[in-house]
Amino acid sequence: MSSERQIQDEDLMDVAQDPEQAHRLRKALRTLADNPHVGGKLQEMAQEVLAGRIGMRDAIQTPGYMDALGDRMNEIRRAAEDQTQAEREASREQFAAWQKQQDEQEDKERAERDGPTGNIVSTPRRGGAGHRG
Repeated sequence: MSSERQIQDEDLMDVAQDPEQAHRLRKALRTLADNPHVGGKLQEMAQEVLAGRIGMRDAIQTPGYMDALGDRMNEIRRAAEDQTQAEREASREQFAAWQKQQDEQEDKERAERDGPTGNIVSTPRRGGAGHRG
């Protein structure tokens, strides 16, 4: 899939409310596409959207893809319901650690994306102070 065209965050703006949400959506699609435990229609949908072969809006209107998403959500719900209290607490702790790591990664990516490029010249121009000086 790496030799194929890959969509960018802005390609998801038809379904995202803002650029940050588009970025998170593309990242979630990448996770689904790359995770071997996902498989089936859900992984196929993520791969198709990321490759630009189907738009996200079309994907969410495709019954087979939405059925796969619903099935996965039901599996997650059932697994959560079957957990013991100790397992729930351990899951909460794991999620909190994972969320902290994700937040740090998002902050780093945001800083790289939105921060100075390093090509900004902060020294005076050759001609002196300029018209304001």
